[in-house]
Amino acid sequence: MSTAPMQTQAPPSGAARRPLLEVNDLKKHFPIRSGFLSGVTGYVYAVDGVSFSIDKGETLSLVGESGCGKSTVGRTVLRLIEPTSGQVLLDGKRIDDLPASELRPLRRRMQVVFQDPFSSLNPRLKVKDILAEPITNFGLASSARDVEERVAELLDKVRLPRDAMKRFPHEFSGGQRQRIGIARALAPGADLIICDEAVSALDVSVKAQIVNLLSDLQDELGLSLLFISHDLAIVEHITHRVAVMYLGKIVEVAEKSALFAAPKHPYTEALLSAVPLPDPTAKRDRIILTGDVPSPIKPPPGCRFHTRCPHAFDRCRQEEPALKAIGPGHLSACHLHDAGVMRPTPVTQAA
Repeated sequence: MSTAPMQTQAPPSGAARRPLLEVNDLKKHFPIRSGFLSGVTGYVYAVDGVSFSIDKGETLSLVGESGCGKSTVGRTVLRLIEPTSGQVLLDGKRIDDLPASELRPLRRRMQVVFQDPFSSLNPRLKVKDILAEPITNFGLASSARDVEERVAELLDKVRLPRDAMKRFPHEFSGGQRQRIGIARALAPGADLIICDEAVSALDVSVKAQIVNLLSDLQDELGLSLLFISHDLAIVEHITHRVAVMYLGKIVEVAEKSALFAAPKHPYTEALLSAVPLPDPTAKRDRIILTGDVPSPIKPPPGCRFHTRCPHAFDRCRQEEPALKAIGPGHLSACHLHDAGVMRPTPVTQAA
């Protein structure tokens, strides 16, 4: 028995319909202990008040430097780690406080593709067994033949030959293994797939193939994607909206075209200035940030970016800026907007 594909959905237009995923003021603070039996001496503020939403059929990319909390957000949304506080809603239903017995049926709707396609696959199982596991776990097949048909269809979707089901993960290349990981995420009929640095371990040409595959699957199945990455060049090709994180907080959210054309936060400007340009004759003024990223154990007061920001002034060091609208669908957390000194940074200039 085969499953009919979901109706293709166009990218959301911001209408009044409820988002598929809503995250409200999500926090994850990891306790620090000096010894096994000692008390808590402090906290790592890995995620400290993150809010966003993803519509059905939409891709939201979560970007930022390594260590900013991107992966922790994804794992906390999935309840692979428990949140310290905040709300996570799937189709309007809170899932952050559900007991395991009630959460399990919803897990088939939320799946993940990890960064390392080899370590995320059981080396002792053949591909058929890897893909069959979520199908049988959620009772989605009525017979062994039904399971095999579904596995074959999944391999077709991710563009692998059907005889791949008879082989082990070590017999495939990195890109092929990631296709198997994507097929496993699709197996239970997921609505939302969290891609946690899903292409960062792959060669450049293979990255493009996997990104194109994800885009095609989204068009075909109406998937929603939370695409976690530090590679803005890849993000530009797959996303509808971008959320930029810095030290546990989101500092800017915007439609892809608006963010890449005219970023409104100094940190986003610095990130984009480091992206290679496809035109070798074009130039971009590189913004070099001074200093190191502050420790998430003791974040600086006020704006967390003020210790590295070239535009910081006294208010930035004392008052934390709120993430607020500065244009249609464009949010930024920066006091410079109130001061009236922010100007769009040109993306390119003639050589």
